[in-house]
This record gives sequence, C-alpha cells and structure tokens, in this order.
Amino acid sequence: MTTPAALVTGGGTRLGAAFALYLAEKGFDVALHYNSSREQAQQVQADIVARGRRCDLLQWDFLASDDPAALLDATLQAFPNLQLLLNSASVYDAAPTGQTTLELLQQQFKVNCFTPFLLTARFAEKVGKGQVINILDNKIAYQQYHYSAYLLSKKSLADFTTMAAMEFAPRIRVNGIAPGVVMPGVVRTSDYIDWRIDGIPLKHQGKTDNLCQALGYLIDNDFVTGQCLFVDGGEGINHIGRNAETYAAQQGGDER
Repeated sequence: MTTPAALVTGGGTRLGAAFALYLAEKGFDVALHYNSSREQAQQVQADIVARGRRCDLLQWDFLASDDPAALLDATLQAFPNLQLLLNSASVYDAAPTGQTTLELLQQQFKVNCFTPFLLTARFAEKVGKGQVINILDNKIAYQQYHYSAYLLSKKSLADFTTMAAMEFAPRIRVNGIAPGVVMPGVVRTSDYIDWRIDGIPLKHQGKTDNLCQALGYLIDNDFVTGQCLFVDGGEGINHIGRNAETYAAQQGGDER
C-alpha cells in the first residue's frame, strides 16, 4: 500500500512543526516547507524520520517568489501520492489601517492569502482526490484594526476556504482551523497571557494537542467540507455586547 503524503507549509517551527509531527504519527510522509528556519526544520525532519516516516525539506521564500504554486509541483515530484495540503505558513505584523504601507499590505496578503490560494488551485489541478486545510486565526471573529492587513488577509483566506470547498467538491475537501491562545509569541509576558485567558470562557490556555485533535477530526471525517473549526476555548464567541443591565451591574446601581 502506498503511503499518503502531506505538504506542510511553515512546518519548521511552532504550530507548523506540531502539525507535521502529528501527521507523521498518523501515517503520512511529510514534505516539510520552511523559509529561513533551516535548523529547526532539520530537527523536525529528524523527529519524523524517527517515527518511521519519510520527510523531505523544501526551502521556499513565498515573499520572493512570483510562483508559489511551483512548490506544489516540486512536492509532487518527490511525493506522487500527495493527498493533503496544510497551509500553515504565515506572516504576522501589527499596524492599524492608517499606518499600513502598501508594502506591508502586500506582504501580509502574499503569504497569508495569495500563496494558499495558488497552492490550493494547483493541488486541485494535479491531485485526483484529497484535502486542503488552512490554518487561520480566531481573530477572524473580531474587527481588530490594530492588525489591519494581517487580519484582513486571514479573513480573506477564511472566505476562500468556503469558496474553494464549493468549487472543488466532491474531489477535494477544503476546511480551516482557527487557533486561539495556544502558542503566543515569545515576546508576550505572563501578565498578558493571564489577561487573554481571562477573556476565554473556558478559562485556560489551549495546547498544540487540541489543535492536532482538530486536524485529525477534519482529516478523518469525510462528510465535512467548507468549515472553519475554532479551537479557542470559546474566545471567538465571547461577545455579549453592552446593555443597560450590564452597565448597571458594573456601576453597582440601576439604569433604566
């Protein structure tokens, strides 16, 4: 029996690495894309090989490339049995709309939206049957203009997930995962993390295992497509809204 293969973009670090290792444990050979994190990618590769699976490293700079879909072609040459495309590579830069330059806008969209768009199109063209899973962000439930270009690129990717699911069904299933507070940036303080957790209905931080369980669900359930699975402890639905009753409770009085 031929071993199925998965292409994981941004697989050298953080969530991408966790997903790649999970896929290896699930029986996939892995084409592991990275940009500049070669040493980290080599460690992930070694861990995958130690699990008895094949792993090839593919270096690609999506910002510098005018044809990111060529990465899919290179993957198919090495792994003819490619069955899964996991779009995890991302850039994340803060700036409100008024401080967003054309260069920043183009960078966020090129990596976070245009690249998965073009990879998905090539995947659907070249692969007879399979699935695409896009890694989003639970911030797509918000209007956080402090990350204007980044957030808009992820919202666009979420809409594309639904659109592509319609276009490429029934051969290709396309879904998304929107992580919450799981692996905050290394510059985040413990006070900041506690503050974020306070806004999560389930009152605790997530783990990479939670996201891998979501990935496994989407892979195994062949009756799910066009969905975005929020894995964020309910943070994305925590929008009760302000009203007279909550105002009165906050003020310790009554307001009619």
